[in-house]
Amino acid sequence: MEKTDRNISRRNFIRLGSLSGAALTLGLYMPAFGKENEAEILTSVRAGERGIDLNAWVSIDTSGKVTIMNHRSEMGQGAYQVVPQMVAEELEVDLNQVNIVFAPGNGRVYGSQITGGSSTVRGAYRQLMQVGASAREMLIAAAMKKEGWSRGDCYAENGFVIHRPSGKKYNYGQLVEEASRMSPPSNIQLKSPRDYKIIRQPLKRQDIPQKVNGTATFGIDKRLPGLLFAVVERNPRFLGKVKSFDDSQTKKVPGVKHVLKVQMDVFAMKREGVAVVANSFWAANEGRKLLKVEWDDSGFEHLSTEQLYSRMKEDLSKPGYSQRTGGNAEAALQKADKKLEFIYETPYESHSCMEPLNCTAWVHDDKCEIWGPIQGPDWIQDDISARLGLKPENVTVNMTFLGGGFGRKAFTDYTHEAAVISKEIKAPVQVIWTREDDMTQGPFRPGNMYQCKAGLSNNGRITSFQFKMAAQNMGHQEPGADKTMYNDSTVEGFLEGYFEALPHYSFSDVPTESPVPVMWWRSVYASTNGFAYESFMDELAHEAGKDPLDFRRSHLRNERYHALISKLEEVSGWKSRGKNEGWGVAITECFKSTVGEVVKVSRKADGKLKVDKVIAVMDCGWYVNPDIIRQQVEGSIVMALGAATKHETHFLDGKALERNFDVYKMPRIADIPEIEVHIMENDEKPGGVGEPGLPPLSPALCNAIFDISGKRIRKLPFNLEEV
Repeated sequence: MEKTDRNISRRNFIRLGSLSGAALTLGLYMPAFGKENEAEILTSVRAGERGIDLNAWVSIDTSGKVTIMNHRSEMGQGAYQVVPQMVAEELEVDLNQVNIVFAPGNGRVYGSQITGGSSTVRGAYRQLMQVGASAREMLIAAAMKKEGWSRGDCYAENGFVIHRPSGKKYNYGQLVEEASRMSPPSNIQLKSPRDYKIIRQPLKRQDIPQKVNGTATFGIDKRLPGLLFAVVERNPRFLGKVKSFDDSQTKKVPGVKHVLKVQMDVFAMKREGVAVVANSFWAANEGRKLLKVEWDDSGFEHLSTEQLYSRMKEDLSKPGYSQRTGGNAEAALQKADKKLEFIYETPYESHSCMEPLNCTAWVHDDKCEIWGPIQGPDWIQDDISARLGLKPENVTVNMTFLGGGFGRKAFTDYTHEAAVISKEIKAPVQVIWTREDDMTQGPFRPGNMYQCKAGLSNNGRITSFQFKMAAQNMGHQEPGADKTMYNDSTVEGFLEGYFEALPHYSFSDVPTESPVPVMWWRSVYASTNGFAYESFMDELAHEAGKDPLDFRRSHLRNERYHALISKLEEVSGWKSRGKNEGWGVAITECFKSTVGEVVKVSRKADGKLKVDKVIAVMDCGWYVNPDIIRQQVEGSIVMALGAATKHETHFLDGKALERNFDVYKMPRIADIPEIEVHIMENDEKPGGVGEPGLPPLSPALCNAIFDISGKRIRKLPFNLEEV
């Protein structure tokens, strides 16, 4: 792939591709504040005539070079590959001949740019492919006009329009001037999957060579003329205030330029700290070590882990806010032939991205420009324009590659902090969070406790299913939040198909109050809900005397679920498992995708447990690149394994304890089992890929441990060597 400036501005992108009609540039105009389903395809020429600020998705210049805009961030999940891959399929170009450019943040122009909820493909796949198809048809029409050819005699392939009878062909670059004067066609018929040449192919990712040879620009790599560096000493108790600080020794460090108090909004809370700004990160960090801050930590609770979970347990005894009910679960439970009730517990977790938080900002002349590892550039543009009182068009948010995100880099605190410091010191600044900052400041994945109750009939059918969650409600942290509102993610992870078969059910939550800030983590609440749901489902199957897969199948009516279960049964060899082996299964659903996983465990010579293999089957409907799906499922399984058996964040006296990887242990290569991933083939609408592979791992693993040991694990994390 040819190199290009991945931080090129949208305005220059359009200018480079549309001056004097020298290129064909197409985009989507979204008149209703970025609603993708109301998008209209326009050329840059037509957009200019109508005074529209166009999102230029595709531009082809007179040399035939194709530039494709990627509106979503790339944090390892593959958006940098799949967005161009979708466009290139309909455009009929080789992806290796395409320049890929990150779009700047602008939700009014690009629609939703948030890379979260595994939404990149499922959010706008048809619109993106229609842009590629429109460009292709316009180029074919230009060739037809030039030669008088009929449409039936022409086709596009590999960047050329070819006349079938004569073999004569035109490079796209030779046709763009004529095509740019045309209007995009309406009612374009997209390809059938059987005709795909690029989609569904395991094409090599375009970002990998850059990341291997060091040319990829991550947020922490950004450099500007006159750039200063800042670190911030933040209150370790989240809500504490800066009472006073002594910077006399800090200012003696060579290179230190400024020391100033900063205050950030974290949801409805305030986070205070003292920033040290210097001409190098080293100098800023050395100055920080000499800074003396006196904190005011009065007026709020200083909770420890034990107090948090004790509070959650108390909350489980309270009436919950109901998200979803059917029938009368409590009355049915009382009449059940068998009753089961268990409590499951999951930990607080840090995001611990390999690239810690960082952001570069330059505020000057009533403008602000941001560069950084950002999951939601449109959110950042809106947030900073509101907080600094700037027009949205005067806030430019440039995406770089992200060294991991997992939801943390969709938040707005670290970008606003950099902008505030830049404005105060009147210079460009890069704020870098150390690993210790990143791990101790949060926001964290919330810890959870779950009360699961169910009734069974003598023939092994679930007659009542009750689920209550006690945990911090992320939505309740927002300014002005309605704290009587239920958690709308209580059913996240539960198979939608179960609701058709369960006659009586109840899903509710009790919001636990705490000053600890919490937020999204990979697969959000499904990452914890799934453990409780599918562990409990296995306990019900055991009580009913049923095979765990057969038990799930019998409570699902939809053939799509049955197909996945049959596939999982086949590829895992489920029916051939031996008596002395440990096999566990779990099936969860989130972001419109369903994933089933079978885990196999065994005893080593020393009697300790070993995870031998994980077999995963993903049903994500229509998909783009099978290799990326496998990569994401594998990565999700590794991350879930760590959360189940290795790490958690503890609190003592209101402070997070785990500060670095010496105590927040990560799985090592030797800990990772063989992972086998299978993809269901069907014509369903696309679901997410980056997150749904995570929730089934922990319950499948724990169910396998029960199978081999008879021991039920209802609290995470656990030490695999101590089971």
